[in-house]
Amino acid sequence: MALNNHLECMTGNAYSKAKFDKAVLAVGSTENHGGHLPFGTDTLVSYEIAKEVASRIKGLLVLPALPYGMSEHYSSFPIAISLKSETLIEVLKDILTSLWKHSIRRVIIVNGHDGNIAPIEIATREFKVSHPEIKIAVLEAWWVTAGKLLPKGTFEVWDGLGHAGEGETSIMLALKPELVDMEQARGVVPTLPEEVSLKWTFDELTPYAATGDPTKATREKGKKMKEVLVNYLVNFIRKMDEADWKYGFKKV
Repeated sequence: MALNNHLECMTGNAYSKAKFDKAVLAVGSTENHGGHLPFGTDTLVSYEIAKEVASRIKGLLVLPALPYGMSEHYSSFPIAISLKSETLIEVLKDILTSLWKHSIRRVIIVNGHDGNIAPIEIATREFKVSHPEIKIAVLEAWWVTAGKLLPKGTFEVWDGLGHAGEGETSIMLALKPELVDMEQARGVVPTLPEEVSLKWTFDELTPYAATGDPTKATREKGKKMKEVLVNYLVNFIRKMDEADWKYGFKKV
């Protein structure tokens, strides 16, 4: 893949010659993903999705991934490197401010970690209010979106959900198979209510630092997940570009 739209690989001269009108930021985490997946799984997956999308969208700048998130609820398993929610909110605002200063008015965030959802929501909402001209789109939970986009029956256990579970392990097998050790894959499906969100710490849900059933993961499932997610985001951005990122209500 060409690297000429990746900011971390680009010289100043290369950037000045290119024309970017939007940027994509992958936000991940550094935390235990059981014995079979690397600590950087959330960052790696969101960044690979961002890069693939940018390879198909003109004018989309890939920012270096943010490898730390709000992981306090995973800190019962070593080693979780966590930012406070307040810190992550301010970091995201600072990134958006930096992009704003350089005339980037369209930003896509690909989130890879559940603990980041609330801080991303607060940061982007508050920045949007103070900078109404900016357009911000967020893929909050790719693991949920992939399950909705794929046919029913794609996954065998818990709709593919889980931290280092069937879905996440599958997409890592498709993206970074050399970092997956399936011989160490173990998980458990926790008993949780469907309509009420319990605020847990991870050791209350699993003794393995993994939930769901990673033993059901396959590379083929992961390839399908990647394909539907990338296609979904590419089509979304193209439609937004065609509409000049204008949206809102219609007269009735």
